[in-house]
Amino acid sequence: MFAVVEIGGNQYTVKVGDQITVDRLAAEQNKTIEVNPLLVSDESGKTSVGTPSLTSNKVSLKVVEHGKGEKIDVLRFKAKKHYWRNTGFRASQTTLEVTAIA
Repeated sequence: MFAVVEIGGNQYTVKVGDQITVDRLAAEQNKTIEVNPLLVSDESGKTSVGTPSLTSNKVSLKVVEHGKGEKIDVLRFKAKKHYWRNTGFRASQTTLEVTAIA
């Protein structure tokens, strides 16, 4: 069984037990959030598609941790002028675990 959920403007294909990393959410650690899926497919192959989401189904997600992503280096320079600046950026992220698709 899998589902397609939309979190923070991005779509993710998830199964029970999967961990996904999304942009930072305003939810506390070890709390459970529920999301209406866009699509649900069960073991028998039956697929339900929502317009735009399914209100009869829910996907339960547990907030595992909040952290930061990989560092992105931003380099700016001007040729022949001896000018360059190197800065970095690390996005705040949240790791979610799928506990149930119902």
